[in-house]
Amino acid sequence: MCKIQIPELLRTRRFLPLFITQFFGAFNDNLFKNALVILIAYRLATESGANAQIMVTLAAALFMLPYLLFSATAGQLADKYDRSRLARITKIWEIAIVIIAACGFYLSNMYFLLLVLFCLGVQATFFGPIKFALLPQHLREDELVAGNAYINAGSFLAILLGTITGGLLILSENGNHLIALGMIATAVTGYLASRFIPYAPPAMPELKIRWNIAAVTWAMVAHDRKNKRVFRCILGISWFWLVGATFLSQFPTYAKDVIHADEAVVTLFLTMFSIGIGIGSFLCNLLLKGQIKSTFVPYAALGLSAFTIDVFFASAHVVSGQGDSLIHVWEFLRYPQNWRVTADLLMISVCAGLYIVPLYAIMQHDSDPESRARTIATNNIVNALFMVGAGVATMAMFAASFTVPQVFLAIGVANAAVAAYIMKL
Repeated sequence: MCKIQIPELLRTRRFLPLFITQFFGAFNDNLFKNALVILIAYRLATESGANAQIMVTLAAALFMLPYLLFSATAGQLADKYDRSRLARITKIWEIAIVIIAACGFYLSNMYFLLLVLFCLGVQATFFGPIKFALLPQHLREDELVAGNAYINAGSFLAILLGTITGGLLILSENGNHLIALGMIATAVTGYLASRFIPYAPPAMPELKIRWNIAAVTWAMVAHDRKNKRVFRCILGISWFWLVGATFLSQFPTYAKDVIHADEAVVTLFLTMFSIGIGIGSFLCNLLLKGQIKSTFVPYAALGLSAFTIDVFFASAHVVSGQGDSLIHVWEFLRYPQNWRVTADLLMISVCAGLYIVPLYAIMQHDSDPESRARTIATNNIVNALFMVGAGVATMAMFAASFTVPQVFLAIGVANAAVAAYIMKL
């Protein structure tokens, strides 16, 4: 009988508790976020007399806003105090928030639930620097690429599972109760896992916390700009999130308006994207053999451009639903022309996994150990700015009568310029 070999890193206390804590945190965020978005779109907006599209957009903005507001403070705290203890505190905080969320679901109050979403965004903001600063603190240098590969793959798997679970449960009978119970159970599991994260000595215990958010944010970004290699990684990572956010946000519109397909095809695209990120992340670890190098990053960026541009051309040949009849996922997959789009999305995400893992590893390895968490906080701030910029640019393109495939084409062409920039690493 063949035994499944679990990689050594996933069997060590130095990594496994952090991996589990991160996985369940990402799952919970997306379980709640997608459940809320669907609840707003199908029920709460109508009941409140609000515009569903505006409220869904507001929900996305409210979850991202804390990354701009509180990343500077989060980075300082993660450099000043024991990060394992901070991880436990943030997970206790998560349990409190999801209990409040359960009350919001019981009341079916949209504005109350939006406030809860903002609070979850704040909690995620404070956990981010802790998570990525713990990796180089607990892992050996030759384990850092593998650690980032597992975290990256696990995060996208959690996003996929949370998104699908939230969508399937929320509109079912007793969906509110199921989501609430699921969130509480998930948060408690994450907290229990966090208790096994090993002690992490403070990187800079003498650091004096500065509470002027704007001043500290500007100072952190200015400090990290001095390390050109690290700052190029931050810009490269932020570009990845810009591309990823554009694709993930446009999958529903692309499926409905271009392919005339039902929500099961959206789930197929999400699944392909998440699987591809995992494949690319693990492939990167195999190719680099633990070495912290950017060898394959430019090639991955070029591949990302090529397959993104091909989505534009492949979209012209898809077999779509006719009239008011939406094509189902199994019917969609009957046609070879449609496999081209599916394969493109898979390869885009494989390239993305190859692209992102070394950048995270280099950023962690080359940053100053005493200010590493603040560097990661800077990364989160720039990530948020890029994602907000992606939303604004996408809305501008739609206002100029772009189609979704044309938006993908624009992203693919712009990404080619980024590939040229990334070659400087």
